[in-house]
Amino acid sequence: MRCATAADRIDGDDLVWDLWLLPREGRQLDLHVPLPPGMGVVEPVRGDIADVIHGRADDPLRRWTEDRAVLRSDNQTLERTIRQSRDDLAALRLDLEVKGQRILLPGAGLPWFLTVFGRDTLITAYQTLVAGPALAKGALLTLARLQGETCDDFTDEEPGKILHEVRSGELTRTGQKPYSPYYGTADATQLWLILLSEYWRWTCDDETVRHLHDNALAALRWIDEYGDRDGDGFVEYATRSPEGLGNQCWRDSPDGVCFADGRIPVLPLATADIQGYTYDAKVRLAELFDGPLGNPALAARLRDEAGTLAERFNRDFWIDERGGYYAVALDGDKNVVDSKTSSMGHLLWSGIVPRARADAVVRQLMSPDMFSGWGVRTLSREERLYRPIGYHLGTVWPHDNSLIALGLVRYGYRAEANRISLAMIDAAEQFGHRLPEALSGYDRQRLLFAVPYPTACSPQAWAAGAPLALIRAMLGINPVDGRLTLDPDIPPEFGRITAHRVRAFGQEWGVEAVGTSGNVRLDAR
Repeated sequence: MRCATAADRIDGDDLVWDLWLLPREGRQLDLHVPLPPGMGVVEPVRGDIADVIHGRADDPLRRWTEDRAVLRSDNQTLERTIRQSRDDLAALRLDLEVKGQRILLPGAGLPWFLTVFGRDTLITAYQTLVAGPALAKGALLTLARLQGETCDDFTDEEPGKILHEVRSGELTRTGQKPYSPYYGTADATQLWLILLSEYWRWTCDDETVRHLHDNALAALRWIDEYGDRDGDGFVEYATRSPEGLGNQCWRDSPDGVCFADGRIPVLPLATADIQGYTYDAKVRLAELFDGPLGNPALAARLRDEAGTLAERFNRDFWIDERGGYYAVALDGDKNVVDSKTSSMGHLLWSGIVPRARADAVVRQLMSPDMFSGWGVRTLSREERLYRPIGYHLGTVWPHDNSLIALGLVRYGYRAEANRISLAMIDAAEQFGHRLPEALSGYDRQRLLFAVPYPTACSPQAWAAGAPLALIRAMLGINPVDGRLTLDPDIPPEFGRITAHRVRAFGQEWGVEAVGTSGNVRLDAR
């Protein structure tokens, strides 16, 4: 192997090498581009120089990749899909400097979103907690250091708010775009609180939780003082930036939230999923303030607020017509935005749905109009804007379905959750065991094969995290009061599932399950 020398010539924007290679001969090209810090480049940090050189210093994704739990299954497709998820998350690793802070986290996806997104990072970290806590801890600490501190209309920054995305292109560096970072999201703050709680449940890491005490309080203040824009008890969003996003939920395309008849609602919007996240965040933070954060009075207040929110939400968002379902949003005029969407599954994940309404919600999600055979569509086929290749208008998103599956398990709908898991793993097999960002909403019985969304990212972080969340759903594995509990319901197609080096409470555990039987044990060191 010989090293290639300087380019033979420059052709427009291209560097051109003319190479003549003998059989089995190779040439290596190392391209060094000198860029100043602040343009996606960081200067060395303190620590062992070998760790800096090899990218191990303060690198949660590398630690997670190296220390993750190891899964085995009788089903080779499932096993290979989990292995591909690990490799894809490692491939998406980013090393950036933002506001003087180093970010070592997975980018959202290739090729369109190779940058850090708050929402994507937090959901990915949640999905992967079952395989190890390092990524979750890194996401919590990193995003806390970049938490909003002031009001800035151009970037939609507000005190206590967790960022939406980071970019470092020329338009951002020259101040024409607001992405350094941009804070236009109304759900990342709640998701940060949810991840903080879930991380603590898996680790009992009181020290980290106490370290983030002030950030948690700031996030709660943002929800009540800035998120609830009009004091009606719901979190709404509307951008103040001329370059900001209109939709600031995960359905952030311009038509991602729509009425059943196709109209686009006026801002500000209070979407259903965000209210569910807010409810869950307050319930979870009450647990933390009763525990390591040591403020029982605040815990009681948060539980009261969560209860009031649930009561209002179930009054204002529920629609009795068309079989009973939850609206996707309330618009700026407090009109009910009445389309049927996959957001109902997020409400199950959050726990805001009363048990008496769960059957109706599950029937909607698993109906032929919403379940394509590959997963739950983002928008029902009944709605006027439904398009099987519309970004949020009928496509099937793996991360969306992984949260829906966890929500179904929470309410005891194991068969329905398994339908989603089987469909997702079948789809992954068709794409080299890698789930793309989104699939089309075409009916499986008609096409017999999965069709990717035409410009889907692949790999994509929360799609890569989805199989791990589905494993958790099938195993029914949860951390409860310092012990791991198991309530498996493994489809026969997957046979036996085993996992070693499952990290929880500072120890390593082994898990084995087949069908509805399983056991958890401490791994021998």
